Amino acid sequence: MSKPVSMQEMVSSRTEAAADDAEIMAKVAAFDTPSVGIFNKDGLGMDPALKHYSRDDADGLHPKASLKPGILPSVLHNIGNTPLVRCSRLAEAEGIKCELLAKCEFFNSGGSVKDRIARRMVEEAERDGRLIPGVSTIIEPTSGNTGIGLALAAAVKGYRCIIVMPMKMSQEKVDVLRGLGAEIVRTPTEAAWNSPESHVTQALRLEKEIPHAVVLDQYSNPNNPLAHYDGTAEELIEQCDGKIDYLVAGAGTGGTISGIARKLKEKVPGIQVVGVDPYGSILAQPAELNETDITGYQIEGIGYDFLPKVLDRTSVDIWRKSKDIDAFNMSRKLIRLEGLLCGGSCGSAMSAAVEFCKTLPADKRVVVVLPDSTRNYMSKFLNDAWMEDNNFIESQFDPELQAEWWFNEPVSNMPQNFPITLNCSISCEGAAKIMAKEDFNQMPVIGDDGQIVGIASEANLMTKMIQKKLKGTDPISGAVYKDFKQVDTTETVGNISRMLDKEHFVLVVSKQRCYTSEGEASEKLTIYSIVTRADVWTFMNSRKSGESTPAE
Repeated sequence: MSKPVSMQEMVSSRTEAAADDAEIMAKVAAFDTPSVGIFNKDGLGMDPALKHYSRDDADGLHPKASLKPGILPSVLHNIGNTPLVRCSRLAEAEGIKCELLAKCEFFNSGGSVKDRIARRMVEEAERDGRLIPGVSTIIEPTSGNTGIGLALAAAVKGYRCIIVMPMKMSQEKVDVLRGLGAEIVRTPTEAAWNSPESHVTQALRLEKEIPHAVVLDQYSNPNNPLAHYDGTAEELIEQCDGKIDYLVAGAGTGGTISGIARKLKEKVPGIQVVGVDPYGSILAQPAELNETDITGYQIEGIGYDFLPKVLDRTSVDIWRKSKDIDAFNMSRKLIRLEGLLCGGSCGSAMSAAVEFCKTLPADKRVVVVLPDSTRNYMSKFLNDAWMEDNNFIESQFDPELQAEWWFNEPVSNMPQNFPITLNCSISCEGAAKIMAKEDFNQMPVIGDDGQIVGIASEANLMTKMIQKKLKGTDPISGAVYKDFKQVDTTETVGNISRMLDKEHFVLVVSKQRCYTSEGEASEKLTIYSIVTRADVWTFMNSRKSGESTPAE
């Protein structure tokens, strides 16, 4: 009996076919088209044809907390009515005079603001007949939080759920999704939204291939902003007795900031909305704000390389750009000073809000939306080693260790075992023979263009072949690690020794400029060496055994 093919393997084997599917690629292209039938054109409200729910309707999707029963029918009824908390200690520490309030969305059942839209999209799809419990499959491309909200609803209501998400999203999100019974497909972080490899394209392909599958599509589903227009915004108005001077929120799909802003601008005269977008994203206006050398960011859940339909940029009065380093350190500060167990994108919104608030007088009130919880990032910004590895905080080493002769030596001063590389087209069987012949248990894999594709490890290769996930004739490119530590030749041996506490090896690279024509040069990374714990240990002890270093 043959082993069933996993969802991930099915998607990986059909990526190229997606590019040739005109129907799928047309749907992908529609993700970046102007919204129709969502927002009114006069700058206020939502399309009048859309269905709304009153806060006074106990059976509606967004009832007041006072209307909820003491015993809830299910965990889905614990979504909404999140607390608004005064951040007085943070304000004092930052020298802020105005009132600073945090809307703590991580108190929702699934731990994020996206629980609101997940429940609303599912229940509206059930009313429309698109979703049938026990029959339909829910599929969604997401950065993780919408996936968790949908998986939560699917677990309660009895749906199969498939979540398609980029590789950069945290392992904690993956573990929670699997715990809720969702199937997960990972896509390359670097894939553009409209490429065949993207999470959007792969979700639409699965929808076409799986019977009774539905992509609820948070990027264009009007129930995304409506959940905030009918729910979150009304809560804020009630909690603040109608007095809000500024709203600060991050922009991802745009449903949160657009839905809240539309309602607040109707009911709170003079309110200003501040949108926060990470460097490397294109959502902010004017376009000049998005000009940067930063091509990627670690923050999850906000920022995109296209304009989702549910993002109404006309409802945002002021845009601020955020940096990873400021965001993650602000999240840590919120946890330490206010006890708010919030996630990384909370730090993006709050760091921008803090700088903005420093210009405001004491009589102003600022509300900041904090989208998700610390639970999703325990191995990331809460982890000192991760923060140090990504240069978000300075490394904290024992002074005695730093005084060792080898600690600040550049890795280029170590004796180098210049690696042998594998071309990405070499077969898995051939790669295994080469590694055995050369006595290497891992080797870099290089593409036809000379760029580094990843690292092939003997153990990983053997495991995949034994489990029948790869055949001996398959190219080695299907068995590479892409998530590995990479440093340049100036990195110190001390820092590399810290990395090797968690990593099996560190790849040392150098930059090379290549002229393709007169006056036109390109830059690529070339492999300098691979460093292991044994290499560092040998170097540390080289003086004791009377060996000299290249620097001597």
